[in-house]
Amino acid sequence: MIFSRLPIIAGLALLAVCSCRDRGGRFIDQGEIHYNIEYIKTAGTLSNDLKPKTLVVSFNKDKILFEITVPIANQGIINVVNPERNIYDTYINMLGVRYYYPGHEGETHPGFSSMEGVEIRKTDKRKTICGYSCKNAEATFPFDRTHIYDLWYTNDIRVRNSNGSNPFKEIDGVLMSFYYILGGSILKFDAETVYKKEIPEKAFERRHKFRPVSKNDLDKIITDMVNL
Repeated sequence: MIFSRLPIIAGLALLAVCSCRDRGGRFIDQGEIHYNIEYIKTAGTLSNDLKPKTLVVSFNKDKILFEITVPIANQGIINVVNPERNIYDTYINMLGVRYYYPGHEGETHPGFSSMEGVEIRKTDKRKTICGYSCKNAEATFPFDRTHIYDLWYTNDIRVRNSNGSNPFKEIDGVLMSFYYILGGSILKFDAETVYKKEIPEKAFERRHKFRPVSKNDLDKIITDMVNL
């Protein structure tokens, strides 16, 4: 009986090592970060239970994969950043719609038109998230400069240019707690788990069977999807 429980105990021990309680390992350059998504404000009528609940960011040095999926049918939004192959793609798979936009280096991914004009001010505040030492920055947006959105980021995870394709390009570290404004909705992302693991090169390759569309079209599709 004791020996039959060993695999379970070993599995729990591995989760403990990789969880936010004990960190996934300082200065790792390959692995995954899992974020919880909280809907601070929603503009649509669709229940939040049917909207994306998690963001998974996979990374291997300067290659990054962002995956936001809905609870059913493995649908959602994918961003792929692979500087080695000049891939800066955004994909959407929702209700049979499969579109993508092939971006370029330094370009912000579609979906962030509501965040244009963001202003960022770094502060001296510090705190620990998932065992990682994090710095603070404050973001404001043109539609309301009086409201401050706290951003927390760490330099203890080695991902080069981790924000090169999102609105927070000025942040020189991996975001651990942050906000996205998508149309009339405000989403908060909080890191819950960091895993140190090998991420295969194929994860950062260009996807197939997606129809190319313009950036403006994909921006509108993503914004409308979040604000259903």
